[in-house]
Amino acid sequence: MQPSGFAEWPDYRVTVQRVRNLIRVTHAGAILAESRASLLVAEQDHGIVFYLPEDDVNFDLLVPDEYTSRCPFKGTARYWRAGAGPDPVAWEYHDPYPEVALLRGHIGFYQDRVQVAVGIAQPAVSAPWAGR
Repeated sequence: MQPSGFAEWPDYRVTVQRVRNLIRVTHAGAILAESRASLLVAEQDHGIVFYLPEDDVNFDLLVPDEYTSRCPFKGTARYWRAGAGPDPVAWEYHDPYPEVALLRGHIGFYQDRVQVAVGIAQPAVSAPWAGR
């Protein structure tokens, strides 16, 4: 494995946070993934991305793609297409760099190729005065 980009650019920011909100990913009306245990990833110079646990992804609707790529801050990615679609809709870092090790076992989805819906956290947290 090539060294992490954090060695050369230690100030580069990739924030990984767990979220309890229901995250649902659909494509052409089919639910590809749904979870209340996702990761929210905010990477410098990129938009936010939700990564859902592999156990919450419907791999029956996804086809592995032969394409791979390398991110200097996350590692080598592999991809999936939705059915016979021509373009990948999801990816994962099977062996991410230690700085983003929480990504292991999670799948990210292209927000411009699928629909990502963010629901309410369970239990929802409200201010004490809410509902008055």
